[in-house]
Amino acid sequence: MSTASPVIERGTAASRIAGLGVAAIIVLLAVAPQFLSAGAVDRMTALFIYVILAAMWNALAGYGGLVSVGQQVFFGLGAYFAIRLANAGLNPFVSLFVAAVIVGAVSWPISLFMLRLKNGEFAIGMWVIAALAHLLVNLDRLIQGETGTSLISLNVYDASTRRLTIYWLALASMTALLAVLFGLLRGSTGAAIRAIRDNEDAAASVGVRVTGTKRLLFVLAAFGIGIAGALWLASATTFQPKTYFSVQWTAYMIFMVLVGGIGTFEGAILGALLFFLIETWFGGTGVWYLIGLGATALAFSLLLPRGLWGTVEERFGWRLLSVGYRVRLASGTAGPTGETALPASITTHREKA
Repeated sequence: MSTASPVIERGTAASRIAGLGVAAIIVLLAVAPQFLSAGAVDRMTALFIYVILAAMWNALAGYGGLVSVGQQVFFGLGAYFAIRLANAGLNPFVSLFVAAVIVGAVSWPISLFMLRLKNGEFAIGMWVIAALAHLLVNLDRLIQGETGTSLISLNVYDASTRRLTIYWLALASMTALLAVLFGLLRGSTGAAIRAIRDNEDAAASVGVRVTGTKRLLFVLAAFGIGIAGALWLASATTFQPKTYFSVQWTAYMIFMVLVGGIGTFEGAILGALLFFLIETWFGGTGVWYLIGLGATALAFSLLLPRGLWGTVEERFGWRLLSVGYRVRLASGTAGPTGETALPASITTHREKA
């Protein structure tokens, strides 16, 4: 009679192939503008920004358990600070990233009191912060209230150069943020983040720095969403506070993550791609487009609460960009591979804190 012992797995052949595939896709995207029309380049830039938004909200809520309905505050501030810096004479493209750094810095004092709130209080509190920031930005004479202003310093570049530069900046930002987030979640900090999400008291009892870890995630998400807001400004050039501080941006983030699969790395990317396709095909239908998004989100919440990728992962055990571990039972005498055939419920991938 053979005895089974647990085997801890992280990477698989599929995940290694997926890693190579991701690298190849990024290279193809980098050279794609040579073969795309101007309109297609603009749409792909929007897709990169959507991926950033989805990944950052998923990191905060899906992994950290910090559900926010006010992340538009960082999106709007990213655009606002970019406008301010460019108006002060800084190169407009440099302004985009300096603005994101400032947003990250601003998010740190916000976290000092926001992270004291729990669950619904945190979610609504972030919405209040977004509303206050909106009002304060309206007081800036440069912005002219809801009339807004434009990133006019970009006009010194011709349309083609501007479009390609923004495309590559968006691609580089998306790639860097996903790489940083992936590395963070795969390490000990990622384990701490998931432990805090599951039970803060239990995590603290085993030595996890709960407040510091949550603050790190909060600031990272703010920084990433700040970059997204600044990049959106660069592609649109115009800034109206009511547009950038609108709760619709957080609603889009929530939609992408819920449909793709909350708490899964691949799910946020898949959700952003699906949202991008829906917007491309049906965005011109006006209010029916928004109704359709709401109905789709509701249907997924009821029928597929783990989202598309979460459901696929649970049912088939697929692991492409895994940040967790899988426990299998292996037998020393069960065939040449040493693996024991087990029910799917045992071999299904589950991320461990």
